[in-house]
Amino acid sequence: MADTQPKSYADEERIKNTVHLKGLLEQLPSFCYTYFRGIAQTTSVKTRMGYAYDLKIFFGFLCECHPHFKGTKFEDIRPEDLEYVRPMDIEEFLDYVSIYSPYDDESGKTDENTTILNSESAKSRKLAAVRGMYKYYLRKGYINSDPASLVETPKIHDKTIIRLESNEVADLLDEVETGENLTKRQQKFHEKTKVRDLAIISTLVGTGIRVSECVGLNIDDIDFESYSFIVTRKGGKQAQIYFGDEVAEALADYMRYRKDHPPADENDKALFLSSHGKRISVRQVQLMVKKYSQGVIKLKKITPHKLRSTFGTNLYLETEDIYLVADVLGHADVNTTRKHYTDSEIYLKRKAARKIHLRKD
Repeated sequence: MADTQPKSYADEERIKNTVHLKGLLEQLPSFCYTYFRGIAQTTSVKTRMGYAYDLKIFFGFLCECHPHFKGTKFEDIRPEDLEYVRPMDIEEFLDYVSIYSPYDDESGKTDENTTILNSESAKSRKLAAVRGMYKYYLRKGYINSDPASLVETPKIHDKTIIRLESNEVADLLDEVETGENLTKRQQKFHEKTKVRDLAIISTLVGTGIRVSECVGLNIDDIDFESYSFIVTRKGGKQAQIYFGDEVAEALADYMRYRKDHPPADENDKALFLSSHGKRISVRQVQLMVKKYSQGVIKLKKITPHKLRSTFGTNLYLETEDIYLVADVLGHADVNTTRKHYTDSEIYLKRKAARKIHLRKD
């Protein structure tokens, strides 16, 4: 008997990504199916999608540049062919992806009209995908050596974590309410969307949830009595997230607005709706945050993740409890939290700068 229950946002995303992954695997050498099947129980669909993208680039590099593979179709590559790759070939691959044009397996040519740049962190991810594949086939006895394990990981330089100051948060929320710095075209739609937009941005910066968790919220997830809602974390785990008075007020205003502006499908339980009455997408929220922030925060590029960083930093400064911050943000590894949210150096530098007087009193 068919399941007639409406699927959750997380289920819909998983199905969509699984279909996308199948399409990516069809573009790889056929033996790669065994590798992706082998790691299915220990990785998410999104992680495997990333690996598939990166391995497609790797095999494209081999067919374009490596003497043994040159002119070979992906479908003709066998696991034992991996033995022809040496550590220096993989080092050349990392150099290749610094700036390259995508290789087309069908034509055997590169797309000279497209140029792709990769940072050191992006190159590290590609090396991780290659390493994972070699490690798997070595363990399974398909090959006798693992050249990828002998290649050093590109050095990644720590990036400054961009966060908003309290006055910048206030300016951003004021801009959402007024739309003062929007273009004339944007202002035409502002009156219709500002209640929703304020609820979304208040929720992001006031709870620290991921943008995917935000768009995945349903009406039934909100509990105003306990000032909390339920989100589906990475890996499908659910967590109860608490919010304060300002977030509660913004959500309550939006709930009243939504009641008068129902979804296109009356059975749709999505909390945040697009102008077409469907669940709002991650991309739409990203563009929304960019639209409002670029008018009032000139020196920083603000994204939904920067709002999450702002919340995480503020929570740590208030509590100095790294384990609490990790739990609220849904980090599986507290070291991730420690790396990104305990950097007080910027506050010490600011304090020191205020001690410098250019003119004596």
